[in-house]
Amino acid sequence: MDIVLDGQALVLHGAFDVRSTWEVRNAIYERLESSDSDVVIDMTDVSTIDVTALRLLAVATRHAWLTGHHLTIRNPGPAVRRMVHLTRLAHAIEVERAAATA
Repeated sequence: MDIVLDGQALVLHGAFDVRSTWEVRNAIYERLESSDSDVVIDMTDVSTIDVTALRLLAVATRHAWLTGHHLTIRNPGPAVRRMVHLTRLAHAIEVERAAATA
C-alpha cells in the first residue's frame, strides 16, 4: 500500500487489507490530529479491500466526527463499493457524491 498526501486528501494505491491497515490508520489519525480541516481518502487506485480495512474506515469516521472533523471516501471503485454493501457498513462510512454530468 502506497499512501500519498495530495492537499487534504490521502491518496491510497494498492490493496487495502489487514497487512496495510495499521499504516493507513496511522496516516488517517495523523491527518486528523495535525489539521483543522476535513480529511478525504481518495481510493481511486485501491484494487481490493477487506473487512478489516472497512472497519478501520468506519471507526476513523466516527473518531473524526467526535473530534469535530469530517472523513470522506472519494472515488471508491466497484470492488470497494461491493464490500461496503456486503458488510452493511454504508451507514458508517461517508462516500463523496460525484457531481452529476449532463
